[in-house]
Amino acid sequence: MGGRKRLGRSFFEAGVLDCARGLIGCELRWGGLRGVVVETEAYAEHGDPACHTASRPGTRAFVRDFPAGSAYVYFNYGMHWMLNVLTKSSAQGNGLVLIRALRPTGGLDVMRRRRAARLRREPPGHDRWLCSGPGKLAAALAVTGEDHGRDLCHGAGVHGFFRGAGGVAEIVATPRIGISKAVDFPWRFVAAGDSYVSR
Repeated sequence: MGGRKRLGRSFFEAGVLDCARGLIGCELRWGGLRGVVVETEAYAEHGDPACHTASRPGTRAFVRDFPAGSAYVYFNYGMHWMLNVLTKSSAQGNGLVLIRALRPTGGLDVMRRRRAARLRREPPGHDRWLCSGPGKLAAALAVTGEDHGRDLCHGAGVHGFFRGAGGVAEIVATPRIGISKAVDFPWRFVAAGDSYVSR
């Protein structure tokens, strides 16, 4: 675990689609918990009506004021926190990558305790459902609004993305899900055949 290289600022200074695809197979570490990223979605600052920048001045200010690799965390439908990471590219424009699902690899007992009430409603094979969606993922990792703006490239503690987790043979692009605008954009990236993706 310790030998894996943390993704630095330059990784998140690429285009949002490149970042969303490139995060598949990387390891997310969050306060001692770990998981392999198996599903992401890309949202572009401009030309994408589904991105928060199209309707929220606060999001536009966040994109302007924070560096690439910062966590963008918001509360969705008054129910779930959602973890995104900011990308900034002078050539391809800025964007946000939603981390949709993880394959948990470390700290599973903690994740199970945090998700215990909900897991009782899931089908057998509970660990599949620990982080199989952005709200579930945030609950399992205890992501909250306090993490909004967190620098995932530097800083104290173990919060960030690392190369070398492996275990992803193929990455597939599909239309985004759970939204009502620009639903045909093929900007959802998944580890093909992985049972830990959200759908």
